[in-house]
Amino acid sequence: MNPLAHSSSSASRLSALADLGAQIESCTRCPRLRNHCETVAREKRRAYASSDYWGKPVAGFGDPQAALWIVGLAPGAHGANRTGRVFTGDRSGDFLFAALHRAGFANQASSISREDGLMLQNCYISAAVRCAPPGNAPLPTEETNCSSYLDAEWQLLRHKHTILALGRFAWDAVLAMARRQGCDLPVAKFSHGQQVALNQRVRLVGSYHVSQQNTFTGRLTTPMFDAILRAAVRVDPQSSPEF
Repeated sequence: MNPLAHSSSSASRLSALADLGAQIESCTRCPRLRNHCETVAREKRRAYASSDYWGKPVAGFGDPQAALWIVGLAPGAHGANRTGRVFTGDRSGDFLFAALHRAGFANQASSISREDGLMLQNCYISAAVRCAPPGNAPLPTEETNCSSYLDAEWQLLRHKHTILALGRFAWDAVLAMARRQGCDLPVAKFSHGQQVALNQRVRLVGSYHVSQQNTFTGRLTTPMFDAILRAAVRVDPQSSPEF
């Protein structure tokens, strides 16, 4: 490939992802979610009383040429809804970015704000739902309202070969997206370490979510998640990694 053409293509995708991010951040499709996010941002948690909450939908973040695309459930009410960046400013993000740093996908092991210098290499992160939902439980209509954003990311992340779904909700959302993109898939139930070839080039891998509920109880341990990330760098969607 002509290096100049490759550079131009990459710049175009970066611009398109930025445009998509602006659309997401201004989205008003779900009044219940917008009201909840704005209420949380106004009332705040005592520990963050001096923080200026983001309070808007949260776009994806990372390398536009990523081979690994991580999809979570939704922003945390006092994490991404506060900081404006996925998995930033809460315990789930502490666990995730430390693991990404060990695996070589992140330049640092922590993520506290959009201005903390964190950069991702070969990795992109987004969520099935872009607003923090009450009780961490989006309604089916709210997931549907956000589905076009996942579809757009599927089209723009041209170098993806592994999609890592964090939890059952993200797993089901990615399978639904893949079917909308023309992938002919069997029924595939979520389990930790489960994988499905979405097409000849892209596979889906499942992991327990990096939530405190899972990491504090030992349901998801550091070695378990490190093994998932090691397997995620393998490029053959037909391979069968052991977790």
